[in-house]
Amino acid sequence: MKRRFNVAGPCRPDWHYMIPAERRLPEAPGLVEQRGYFVVHAPRQTGKTTALRALAERLTRSGRYAGLLFSCEAAEVAGDDYGAAEQLLLADMQRKAESTLPEELRPPPAPASPPGAVLGGALAAWARRCPRPLVLIFDEIDALRGQSLMSVLRQLRAGYDERPAAFPSSVILCGLRDVRDDKAASGGDPVRLGTSSPFNVKLSSLRIGDFTPEELRELYAQHTADEGVGFTDAALARAWEVSAGQPWLVNALGREMTENMPVPEDRTFGVEQVERARDRLILERATHLDSLAHRLAEPRVRRIIEPVLAGTYEGGGHAYEDDPSYVRDLGLVAADAPPRIANPIYREVVVRVLASSAESKLQAPPKGAFRLQDGRLAFRRLLRAFAAFWREHGEVLAAGMPYPEVAPQLVLMAFLHRVINGGGFIEREYGVGRGRMDLLVRFPYTRPDGSSGVQRRAMELKVWRRGQKDPRAQGLAQLDEYLTRLGLLRGMLVIFDARGKLARRTPRFEEATTAGGRAVTILRA
Repeated sequence: MKRRFNVAGPCRPDWHYMIPAERRLPEAPGLVEQRGYFVVHAPRQTGKTTALRALAERLTRSGRYAGLLFSCEAAEVAGDDYGAAEQLLLADMQRKAESTLPEELRPPPAPASPPGAVLGGALAAWARRCPRPLVLIFDEIDALRGQSLMSVLRQLRAGYDERPAAFPSSVILCGLRDVRDDKAASGGDPVRLGTSSPFNVKLSSLRIGDFTPEELRELYAQHTADEGVGFTDAALARAWEVSAGQPWLVNALGREMTENMPVPEDRTFGVEQVERARDRLILERATHLDSLAHRLAEPRVRRIIEPVLAGTYEGGGHAYEDDPSYVRDLGLVAADAPPRIANPIYREVVVRVLASSAESKLQAPPKGAFRLQDGRLAFRRLLRAFAAFWREHGEVLAAGMPYPEVAPQLVLMAFLHRVINGGGFIEREYGVGRGRMDLLVRFPYTRPDGSSGVQRRAMELKVWRRGQKDPRAQGLAQLDEYLTRLGLLRGMLVIFDARGKLARRTPRFEEATTAGGRAVTILRA
């Protein structure tokens, strides 16, 4: 069977193109040597399980350790019933040991113990019997909740001092989030674990990062070596730009191009194929993207994402900075500063999800209603149609938006989505701390000579709130900067007046020129 780009489950080197697993966690072997208890965390589908399974196999093959990775996922259904959670954990541990470890390294039957001590007793009995030090990897640890999570962590802490002769030499907790000393998250609101710090023996916390541009090139080069189909340097650069190296997205882009598109005549994929793959992923919203989108309704996520989209995020005000940490651990926001949506593909998915409630209420315009004779979009006509629409329906639609702070912008984007209707694409940028949202509409068309062209129009959105100055001057300056970066000579500035009731004022248009000499049409709505 030929290898493929993997978008579901752990990677296998004989089935999938992959970056060597040991490279993803270079610090782990040294921590195992120190008999460390530590945490490995990263957003979903970044390669955690692949890297840790390879680590367990390598440790066992070395002849020095008995390494085992098993999952806590089945125990999620136990909720706070820690006795049931223990039994489910031991069942998966036994099953994985039987399939991956030599018989002499497998766990013995668990001794009789009361609920809350079953796991610790079983691990102690196994460590005493096993001829090698045990290294156990609890995958999906944040599937455990409440009392079950507390019980597991406290039993691991209780046996820590007995390692390696009478308890596992090293324990690795792997999940979406870090397991902190005084609290842990299980995918929903944080579960306070009290002052006894049940996992205060944690030696380190490792995060698996995204691919570097060099690793993306290395991954795609494996396909070229296998199939003889290459990628241009510009295509590789664009693939990294739109994915920011997020491993699932990198693989999904590769899979879209190599399995769902015809091979170009020169047997080399270019930027055009990357753009088509990107657009398909956003429009189809695969399971990975849908699982992230589902998080947008969570209060902790909204408290960060809403001001980030509005460009008003200033940080602070979050107890123990848990909200920012949570959205970073989910992978929605980049790990470094300033806070921003993690990559352009996530950025598009987030806004499309939030605008979908308004878009579903809009009728598609008649075919060709906003087209010029040469096939390009008639942007002035489009903007005037939106102004009339906003005057009649804007307040009602904005009131139903899930994120009120960016409701006007979401209604405008819903209108644009409905007008463009798959014929073009919208790219977005958010000016963190600058109260702005920038849009670039890309619309392909056919030139009179039959060649393909792409129309580009840039737009900046701002909201004028009570107590603020008119944002016109700031908006023109910011739009001038945006147009300069894009190499465009004109653009549009939309100012929503939110000092009172939305959409109560009659929309009006103005013409202006930026300091850089660029022509701007201003819509005050």
